[in-house]
Amino acid sequence: MEQKIFINYDYKQTRAVLLEDGKVVEIYFERPLRQRMIGNIYKGVVENVLPGMQAAFVNIGEERNAFYYVDDISYSRAEEKPEGRLPIQRLLQVGEEVLVQIMKESFGTKGARLTGHITLPGRYLVLMPGLDYVGVSRRIVSQEERERLKREMDELRPPNVGVIVRTAAEGTDKESLKNDLELLLKLWEKTQSLYKEEKPPSLLYRDMDLIYRIVRDLFNDHISELIIDNKQEYHKVLDIIDLLSPQLRNRVIYYSNKDPIFERYKIEEEIERSISRMVWLKCGGYLVFDDTEALTVIDVNTGKYIGKSNLEDTILKTNLEAAEEIARQIRLRDIGGIIIVDFIDMNSLDHRHQVLEMLKRRMSKDRTKSQVLGITSLGLVEIARKKVKQGLSAVMQQPCSYCHGKGKVLLPEAVSSKVERELRKILQRQDIEAVLVEVNSEVAALLIGTGGLYLKKLESETGKNIFIRGSDNLHVEKYNILMSGSLHEVARHALPVEEGGIYRVTVEEPHASNPEHGIARLHGYILDIEGAGELAGEEVQVMIKETTRTFAKAVIWKRELNDNEL
Repeated sequence: MEQKIFINYDYKQTRAVLLEDGKVVEIYFERPLRQRMIGNIYKGVVENVLPGMQAAFVNIGEERNAFYYVDDISYSRAEEKPEGRLPIQRLLQVGEEVLVQIMKESFGTKGARLTGHITLPGRYLVLMPGLDYVGVSRRIVSQEERERLKREMDELRPPNVGVIVRTAAEGTDKESLKNDLELLLKLWEKTQSLYKEEKPPSLLYRDMDLIYRIVRDLFNDHISELIIDNKQEYHKVLDIIDLLSPQLRNRVIYYSNKDPIFERYKIEEEIERSISRMVWLKCGGYLVFDDTEALTVIDVNTGKYIGKSNLEDTILKTNLEAAEEIARQIRLRDIGGIIIVDFIDMNSLDHRHQVLEMLKRRMSKDRTKSQVLGITSLGLVEIARKKVKQGLSAVMQQPCSYCHGKGKVLLPEAVSSKVERELRKILQRQDIEAVLVEVNSEVAALLIGTGGLYLKKLESETGKNIFIRGSDNLHVEKYNILMSGSLHEVARHALPVEEGGIYRVTVEEPHASNPEHGIARLHGYILDIEGAGELAGEEVQVMIKETTRTFAKAVIWKRELNDNEL
């Protein structure tokens, strides 16, 4: 099986995908504004202890208090290791300071879930302070190699420090294991020092960014190529590889083609497909994905497939292909919790067995822990998959404001990235100096950035002029390329106001950095109005003093009365 990693990087987000035999099986996103929290270590304060739930709520300095269940509390807090579960009120008190790590991100209205059993991941090892244990990844199948790794780690690790040997350690020499262990021990010492120095609530440790984690956790001898489209990040990957696995250096490739990397390799299509409710199978059948708060339901249908022989064979072929695609989609969408699959009813016990074995075999490739139970006479299969972080749907979509939360639409961040990619393609043409694009007002704000920062950066990279018009009436996912061509022609049509013009607008809010000024918008175009800071909510007439591509300066217009009106 050939495996490849593709990384698409820009200043707004990083996207990485894992391909197996040319098919996308895992997708990772990271945005600077929405950093992941899993693995973060905090010095927190216990705010509530709930004996009835055997849990506590801990203030870690985030928006919501985090949930701390009794079984996740480190028993090093007790005087001696208990035989059974201790009541939570004997382990925690309100106002007590605790060292905790996030094991599950917040979902919906639920806060993050904490653990007192700290783990620190390295390239080859996972450090578990306070434990006295050596474990070896189940993906290392050679018994001889498992015993060697366990023996060497027993010799290297200090007392009361547990270690799990990761899959990447297979075949690794003792010196490399030692270096990884020493690095993790130093990291743990630094975390402990910060715990003594910092006042709660405070963040003590944050895991590395996505690119580092991809190299550390995914890039191994089984990966034939890691392809990245940003030169600066490419050199950063090489530096990381030189530290972690120098023998993989020649597998890192810088993608310099003008075509966007995810479009060139048809990855963009796969991402779009992975958030669709319906997924078509090659045979003509299709899958339907429906999410609820408690579980995900996947329905299998024959669709356009009518088979060639008899009904049973048609159903078997559809179900077998569906089982293979379902396993891939679960990984791709990162679906966690309870998953119910409604296969097409099969009368043959042998056929049910074939479908179930196909599903189990494909699910066994998943790095996230999962369990596939038997198939019932109604064709239902229950899958339990560990839910650690938000799935792809939560990363790319939000509840739809147009249908009051009954459906989902793309996040403005995802739409702005999509529009930006489209603009980059258009602006590659030599005969285009400028372009005018119309987008939803929220998307326009993201494309422009604070003080026009993002727009200036995009223009600098493309060498072209970009005019953005925001519209409150435009669907958040829709955008229109209104005009492209010479700078003079586009600029003439782009601005909704002109210097000296008088317009009636509503002051929305005071200016963020200059509260004496007020902010209004005309077709998504920002007006900075002098002296209107205290007029929020009021309708005023303004005269435009100066225009730029992203905003205009204006003053409140007062008409002088003539003699006949006095």
